[in-house]
Amino acid sequence: MSEDSRPIDVHWFLPTTGDGRSVLDFFPDPARKPEDSRSRSPDIGYLRQIASAADRLGFAGVLTPTGIQCEDAWLVCAALAADTERLRFLVAFRPGFILPTLAAQMTATLQRITRGRTLINIVTGGDPAEQRSYGDFLDHDARYERTDEFLEVFRRCWDPKPFAFEGKHYHVEGAGLRKPTRDALSPAEDPGMVRPAIYFGGASAPAEQVAAKHVDHYLLWGEPPAWVAERVTKMRALAAGQGRVLRFGIRLHVIARVREEDAWAEAERLLSTMSQEHIEIAQRRFSRQESVGQQRMVALHNGKLDMKALAVAPNLWSGIGLVRGGAGTALVGSYDQVAERIREYAALGLDTFILSGYPHLEEAYTVGEEIIPRVRDIRVAAR
Repeated sequence: MSEDSRPIDVHWFLPTTGDGRSVLDFFPDPARKPEDSRSRSPDIGYLRQIASAADRLGFAGVLTPTGIQCEDAWLVCAALAADTERLRFLVAFRPGFILPTLAAQMTATLQRITRGRTLINIVTGGDPAEQRSYGDFLDHDARYERTDEFLEVFRRCWDPKPFAFEGKHYHVEGAGLRKPTRDALSPAEDPGMVRPAIYFGGASAPAEQVAAKHVDHYLLWGEPPAWVAERVTKMRALAAGQGRVLRFGIRLHVIARVREEDAWAEAERLLSTMSQEHIEIAQRRFSRQESVGQQRMVALHNGKLDMKALAVAPNLWSGIGLVRGGAGTALVGSYDQVAERIREYAALGLDTFILSGYPHLEEAYTVGEEIIPRVRDIRVAAR
């Protein structure tokens, strides 16, 4: 392997809102679930099965989401740490809901619990109704202003000396991590004293500025390759302006089968479970959101219940976004086709792929046994 390139990381997803064989099995309104729903509760036993499978199958890590319908990501990851050996935990949380100094302390603790297998996903939040339900009444741009300050303080908590910071949203004095007394560990051996990589996504101008200044991995939702190339170019330039280099990742669902026609048949089956009522409810919810990334997802399908129209690029299907917020596209095709699409994204500079599928336990085996071996040789130039 060349010193100026790196292998890609393939992550999986922990469905902490619930799981099933339909995108609607954890629909926000339980009264409107399909009558034949076979939803699976996100209890710790089921999540343990998924994490253990991902660990065994060679996934680099698992994304644990955040949101009012999710189980708490910090607690879930701490509970699963002992059941895994190599798997990293990408913990999503909202800045502003906890102090950055406390978030750093929690991160250091989880680093020790997982023996250095913690990653951080900062999610500023784009649904004003959900933010208010938590007690947060800042508008879109003010939330990113707060995220900027949050990450400034959070990152500096790993500095060797205490520091002070005074901003609009945070004011600290003598801040910084205090290492617990551990006679058996030298500072170099303590994983809690190593800041984990920070993952972050956002398509608005304020989000891009935050990413350029502070984060290690900039994440995109599964947009067509031409869109992704444009955004990677832009973000590289913004980061360079800050004297920094970003790494890039993408969040996608996967429907992969031996034969392409079987994969598309499964996509059509998923679509058949979405009634017009379900789509309208979801689209009304999305229309109230301030997330630019969510608007870009909606633009890929525009609420159309049509298989042909939902295919927005080779092997890229936007049907999941009809009812699911956030990442709404899936790679659909044969094992070889899905692997080839991953290669195309990697050629654009993406080295992190956060994948998922319905149901997440069974599809972890499909991706782990059939897709990961096909993409293990991919290298992405370090820039």
